[in-house]
Amino acid sequence: GHTTGPSLNNDKLYKFAYSAEVYVDRVKASLQKSAGYRISSGVDVNLLWRNPDNDDDQLVKITMKDVQVENVNERPAAKNIFKGKSTEKIIGKEHLEALQRPILIELVRGKVKTFYSYQNEPGFTQNIKRGLASLFQLQLHSGSSREVDISGKCDTTYHVRQDQVTKIKDLDSCETERKRFTSHSRILDVSTKATSATVYVLEDSFIKSIKAEENFVFIVNYRRKTGAKIVSKQRLELKSVQAGMGLIAAKQVAGVIKTLDPNYVAMPLEAEPVKSECKKCPSLSEHWQSIREQMHPDKLSKPEAAKSFLSFIQNIRKATKEEILKIIKSENKELLPQVVDAVTSAQTPESLEAILEFLDFKDASAFILQERFLYACGFASHPSETLLKSLTEKFKGDVASQEIRETLVIVMGALIRKLCDREGCKLPAVVEAKRLILNRLEKAKKDDNVQMYLLALKNALLPEAIPVLLKYAESGEGPISSLAASALQRYDPSFLNKEVKETMNRIYHQTRKVHEKTVRTTAAAIILNSNPSYMEVKNILLSIGELPMEMNKYMLSMIQDILRFEMPSSKTVRQVLKDMRAHNYDRFSKMGSSSAYTGYITRGPDVSSTYSLDILYSGSGILRRSNLNIRVFDRSTELHAIQVVLEAQGLESIIAATPDEGEENLDSFAGMSTILFDFQLRPVTFFQGYGDLMSKMLSATGDPMNVVKGLVLLTDFLQEIQLQSGPTASAEFMGGLAIDISGGMEFSLWYRESKTSVKNRGAMFIAGNTEVDSFFIKTGVETTLETETALDFISTVQFSQYPFLVCMQMDRVDAPFRTHMTKYESLPSGRRYTARRGKAATLAGNEYPLHQENSNMCKKVFGTKSDSAGSWF
Repeated sequence: GHTTGPSLNNDKLYKFAYSAEVYVDRVKASLQKSAGYRISSGVDVNLLWRNPDNDDDQLVKITMKDVQVENVNERPAAKNIFKGKSTEKIIGKEHLEALQRPILIELVRGKVKTFYSYQNEPGFTQNIKRGLASLFQLQLHSGSSREVDISGKCDTTYHVRQDQVTKIKDLDSCETERKRFTSHSRILDVSTKATSATVYVLEDSFIKSIKAEENFVFIVNYRRKTGAKIVSKQRLELKSVQAGMGLIAAKQVAGVIKTLDPNYVAMPLEAEPVKSECKKCPSLSEHWQSIREQMHPDKLSKPEAAKSFLSFIQNIRKATKEEILKIIKSENKELLPQVVDAVTSAQTPESLEAILEFLDFKDASAFILQERFLYACGFASHPSETLLKSLTEKFKGDVASQEIRETLVIVMGALIRKLCDREGCKLPAVVEAKRLILNRLEKAKKDDNVQMYLLALKNALLPEAIPVLLKYAESGEGPISSLAASALQRYDPSFLNKEVKETMNRIYHQTRKVHEKTVRTTAAAIILNSNPSYMEVKNILLSIGELPMEMNKYMLSMIQDILRFEMPSSKTVRQVLKDMRAHNYDRFSKMGSSSAYTGYITRGPDVSSTYSLDILYSGSGILRRSNLNIRVFDRSTELHAIQVVLEAQGLESIIAATPDEGEENLDSFAGMSTILFDFQLRPVTFFQGYGDLMSKMLSATGDPMNVVKGLVLLTDFLQEIQLQSGPTASAEFMGGLAIDISGGMEFSLWYRESKTSVKNRGAMFIAGNTEVDSFFIKTGVETTLETETALDFISTVQFSQYPFLVCMQMDRVDAPFRTHMTKYESLPSGRRYTARRGKAATLAGNEYPLHQENSNMCKKVFGTKSDSAGSWF
C-alpha cells in the first residue's frame, strides 16, 4: 500500500554508523580550531511490528553499539583530554550501559507517535537517545506543520526532491520551558540567530543517509566582535542491510511491548531538563570572601570591581534567601552598599525577599543602602511584576526619609516603562502603580510632591500622561514647568501630536504668559526635533533678535548646530534661511556666551556615540543651565547613556548684578539632575535659598558633590538551549559598570570667576560564557572585555566684563582596553584543555572639540589670570 513515511522491510537488520559533533568558538572562526567533542557509534535498526490494518504504522527498535568519545579536531597527545581513557572510563559504566539499551519508536506516517525507553535512566543518556530517535521523523511530501521532537513543538518545513528530503526547523518557534532573559535596552543586549536543517537521502523507501546541522550565534550588539557560536552536527549513514529477526504478531502496539519487555514505558520525545552538579563550587560566603577586597569603595572605578560584581551576581542567583541574608547581615558599612547593588541586580525571588527583609524604610539612618537598592531596581535588566508591587507597597507605607520616598516613586516610574516595553502594561501591579502616580499628582498641593510625581512620569513615558505634562509645562511655576517640558522632551517624536506642538509654540513665543528662558529653550528644542513645519521654523528664526540677550545667542547656536550636524530638521531650516535672506545679518550677529554643540565621540560599524553640550547663561554671566548628553545608537535604536544637567537661578545678588527681566524674584538655587542609561535619578540640590548659598560659599572646599556611585548591571543575557543531538547548552553574557559621577559649583569673588565641573569615572567589564554541557564533558568559549575611563567637563566663567569670558573643556583620559578569549574542554576529573588569546590596546585620550569660539575664549581665560587679580575690591 501507499505510505507517506519511510518504510522498513520485514526480517531485515539495518546497520548504520552514527556521529554527533559539537563545536564552540568565536563567531567568525573556522571549525578546524574549535573546542568540542564527537560521540560516534554503530546504530542497529529493525522493524518489530507492522499494524495489520495500516502499513504506515510501524514499531521500530533502535540500538546504539560501540559508543566512542573523541576530540572533534585532531589534538597532539599532550592536549588530548581523552588520551588513554576508554569510553567506559570517560562516560561511566552505568551511563554507557544506559546509552546502549535499545529504544523503540512507533512511526505513524513518518512521525514519531510514541517514544519508548526505560525509566530511571539518567536524563543525559535519555536525551542522546531522543536526539537519535528524532532523526527518524520525516515526511515524504513537501509542506509545513508543527511537530514535536527533542527540541519541543516547532514549525517544520519539508522540501522533497526525488530521493532527497530537506527538513528545516524554525528554532525560534519552538515551545519549550527553557530559561531565557535579555537586557532591557536593545543596544546593551545580545542578538541571537538559530538555524536547523536536516538532509535525508532515501533508497528503497528507507533512509540511506542523514546529515543534520544546527547553528546558534550570539553577538553583543554594542561590540559585534564579542560573541560566540555553537555548531551541532549529526550524521547517520547506512553501512549494510543483513538478515534480521522476524516480526512479532499482534493486533496492537501494547501487545508487542508486553511480549518484548514490559519494562518499556512511553515517554515524551521532547528533551527532559538536566543539570550537571557542581562538585567543587565554593559556597556564596566563600566566594564573597575571595572578592570582597575588590569591592571596596576606593576601587569602584576599576574593572576588577565590575568583574567581581558580575561573578557575585552569578553566585547570588544560585543562592537561598538565608545564604544571602547571612552575608548582608555580617558585612561592614563600607562594603554593604556594593553588596546591596549585587543582591538587587541578581533579580531572583530569593534575592528580592532577602533584601526587602533586611531594609527597614522606617529607619532614616540607612538612607545610603535604601538609595542604592532603589537605584539598582531602576537599572534592573528584566524587572518582575513582583518588584514593582513590592515598591508600591513600600511607597504606600511608612518611609522615614522624604528623599527615599521621592526616589521610590521615581523608580516605580522606571519599572512601569520597562514592564510596558515588554507587553506588561496590563499587569495588575503596573495598572495600580500608573493609577497611583497619576491620581496623586492630580491631588498634590506642595511643589515638592508635584515634582516627584513628574519625575516618575519622566521615567514612565506613558502616552496617557502627555496631557498632564502639557498642563504643568504651560501653567506651572518655573522649576515645575521646566521639569514637565524636559519630560516631554524624552518622548519619541511620534507621540508628540498637534496639541503638544501648539503648546510648545505658545510657551516659546509666550502667547499666554511670560515663561523662564529654561522652559522656552526646551520648548524650542522639542519643536525643532519633532519634524517642524516651515512656519514653525520661520517663526522661531524671526524671534531671534527679539529675545533676551543670552537667549538670542543660545537659539542662534542651536540653529547652527542643527545645520552643522545635519539633524533631521536641517532641510527645513535651510529652506527658511534661503527665503529670509533679506533681514538676516542683524539678527544673526548677536553677542553673548551661551552655546549649543553636538559632536561624535565614536563612529563605528556597530554603534556610534555622540556628545552634546549646551549652556545657557543669564545676562549677567551666571550659569542658568548646562546640559551634557551622551547618546549611543545603532541602526535602529538609541540609548540615552548619560545626561547631566546643572541648573542655577537667582544668583545675581552675589555679584551685585541685575537679574534678567521676569527673573527678579527667583529664589537662589543650584542643583544637578542626572539620567543614566535612560533612567532619571533623583535630582541633587547644591544649595537652596540665599542663606544656604552664603554659608556654603564661605566654607566652600570646592569638593565636588557625589551624585551617583555604584555598580550597575548593564548587559544581562542568558539563554538555555537544547541541542537536537541531546546535550544542553547555554549562552550567558553579562556587562557590569562601576561608576562614580560627581558635580560641583564654586565661586571666587576675588577673581570674579565661577567654575562648574562634572566628573564621570567608569570601568566596564563584559564576560561571556557559551558552553555545551554533556554529563561527561563541558566545552565552551569564554570571552571578556575590560576598559576604564574618565570624562571631565569643566566650564570656567569670568564675569568682570561683558560679554563675559567662558571656557568649556571636555576631556577624556586614556582608556586601556583588554580582551581575552579562552576555549576549553574539561572532564569532571579536572583534566582540561584550554586555548587562550588576548589583546590589549589603549584608546588615546581626547580633548573634545567644541566650537571655534570656545577655543578662542579658553586662550583668553587662561591667558588673563594674573593681571585681573588686583582689580576686584
